[in-house]
Amino acid sequence: MYSKDELKNLKREFWESFAAFCEVQPKLKNRRKIWMLYNTKVKGVELKFDATREGAFVILEVNHRNEDDRLAMFEKLTWYKESLEKNMDSELIWDICYIRETGKQVSRIYVEKRGIDFHRRQDWGEFFTFMAEQMYRLEHNFKSIAEYIKE
Repeated sequence: MYSKDELKNLKREFWESFAAFCEVQPKLKNRRKIWMLYNTKVKGVELKFDATREGAFVILEVNHRNEDDRLAMFEKLTWYKESLEKNMDSELIWDICYIRETGKQVSRIYVEKRGIDFHRRQDWGEFFTFMAEQMYRLEHNFKSIAEYIKE
């Protein structure tokens, strides 16, 4: 078990190492900003990474404060399911009602790699490779539909 400070340092080291990994990837090298993440230009839609003890996750999250708006955006995204899943290694998981640790309900569309643990440094290479490749693909697919789903 890690103490609170040790876990905080481990997380910081993990994300700093991931950033360094991304900076040397040929596909990502010459981009002005490596990932769009919160800057999708679509209200209430964000791209996210998550690394846990259960695995790695690359996420498109719909987090409108208003539930009707959130559900409407999720439905719009389902219209473009084929476009969002294009060239992904596996089908995306579509979760209309995901509850975050904070208790907030959001909708998520994501891909996961289970069986790796971010507490084990020997798994970090698998995390980095999976997250960088899948986010590259998901971001590309999202950009192809973003103009159609803006409110």
